[in-house]
Amino acid sequence: MLARDAWLELRGRAVFWLSATVLLVASAMAAFPGLFAALGPNERCDLRMSKRGPQAGALFGYDLQGCDYWSQVVHGTRASVVVGVAVTVFALLIAIVLGLVAGFYGGLADALISRTTDVFFGVPFVLGATVVLVAFPDHGMWAMTLVLVLLGWTTMTRLMRGQVIAIKHMDYVAAARMLGASDRRLMVRHILPNAVAPVFVVAMLNVGNVIAGEATLDYLGVGLQYPDVSWGLQLNTAQTFFAEHPHLLVFPALFLTATVLSFLMLGDVVRDALDPRLR
Repeated sequence: MLARDAWLELRGRAVFWLSATVLLVASAMAAFPGLFAALGPNERCDLRMSKRGPQAGALFGYDLQGCDYWSQVVHGTRASVVVGVAVTVFALLIAIVLGLVAGFYGGLADALISRTTDVFFGVPFVLGATVVLVAFPDHGMWAMTLVLVLLGWTTMTRLMRGQVIAIKHMDYVAAARMLGASDRRLMVRHILPNAVAPVFVVAMLNVGNVIAGEATLDYLGVGLQYPDVSWGLQLNTAQTFFAEHPHLLVFPALFLTATVLSFLMLGDVVRDALDPRLR
């Protein structure tokens, strides 16, 4: 019933359709870049065309290496979207497991998980990732994903724990326990479905934050490295030439901003739809 009411609320919101459309296009670019770009990453680059602006045959102009900038920006979508979604999915799974155990059992398990969460929560997201990635310079996209997962699960874990503590004392949970339901069944069948909705909304918002964090790390030079292609790397390269060649910064910045804002707006409208008090 809650999912049906939420859908009825969402389908009447223009913000939902706008953000969903942008994210659908971004996901398609990440999964199937060949549908949008005629060239592969760093393909058919000609230094004689270096830094030329938009013109016939090159919608976004050319980058420093003389590569078609439209194709480069399209291929840059994959790193940001894959890292953002992968980090959020793995962090969400960690948060669900740890939040369920801590909130349901309490006691020593809760104390250990909560104190560990506090330790990781005290490490700044971008700064902590920067320190780790600088210490291991020969990293790739999946190594960076692992680092961001280790630093990105704390907020959702705290929220999940609080939801579980509030729900485990409900009458229907007590009734199921009296009927002989095991701890595992109580957590999976009765508590989890009613506790996960707010955590899922935070996860949706988190995707945008992770994408912004990944682009920041690339921009600072501690994330992905050439010949990888990403929006953050493109912004890093473009900063020196912005005054003379603004297209180098404007186009990846527009794609990055649109994607991050779409995740944030989608998370906001889903939160409003799932909480009747906010309608």
